[in-house]
Amino acid sequence: MPIPNRAALVDHLVRTRIAGDVATPRDNNLSHYRRLANGDRHYWLGLELGDRWSDEQDVLAVMAERCGVNDDPQYRHGQDTIDPELTVDALDRMAARLKQAAAGRESVLFATGHPGGLLDVHRQIADALRSTGCEIVRIPSGLTADEGMVFQFADVAVLERGATLWHTHSPEPMAAILDGLERDGRTRPDLVVADHGWAGCAGQRGVDAVGFADSNDPALFIGEAEGTVQVTVPLDDHVTDPRFYDPMTAYLLDAAGLL
Repeated sequence: MPIPNRAALVDHLVRTRIAGDVATPRDNNLSHYRRLANGDRHYWLGLELGDRWSDEQDVLAVMAERCGVNDDPQYRHGQDTIDPELTVDALDRMAARLKQAAAGRESVLFATGHPGGLLDVHRQIADALRSTGCEIVRIPSGLTADEGMVFQFADVAVLERGATLWHTHSPEPMAAILDGLERDGRTRPDLVVADHGWAGCAGQRGVDAVGFADSNDPALFIGEAEGTVQVTVPLDDHVTDPRFYDPMTAYLLDAAGLL
């Protein structure tokens, strides 16, 4: 696949609605910001936010700054946005951390709560890092969380229920992995590349974590603002065709020196 330059990638992100005018409506975004501010831990994605973000307007301000949603608190319904320039900026920050991992031949764990959209993004990054000598962490066998099995598919940890890969925001699968590694006497990863509660839990436990997040998942952006999560890339995390993410992944890997 040709590697897009920044302008071409921005155009692609907008055209495929990975960024720009995304599918997530404004009222859904604001509802999630409010629930996070009200202390609903489902929306904390494994982070411990205490009472630091009890004002939903503070959450909106972070999301406007780091994701590019409309910053007007009176705008309650209609289309909302992700700024594609912020997406590419975050990809560049993630690329710098991946380059560091490659240079140090670090151990890296991959995980996704969005297997229908982002699994192959993670798989491609894992393949690229393995080729540089990084260890791609193999998780312990027999792990369970949230009434499902935690296992790896194409080097990416996922939650499985009833022979189906599960969309989950829960931090419990990552907690099961980190606890399982400790039980087995193994060191924790140098880096976690993930999304949702998988990334939040890792960051909260002090593991370097970078991740992807949608405009209605504010916790990881707050985590980056507070320094608990190293990088959060804003994007629509489940567009109509997962192949739409391929140019973005190619840009990321090239920027990291992994192609």
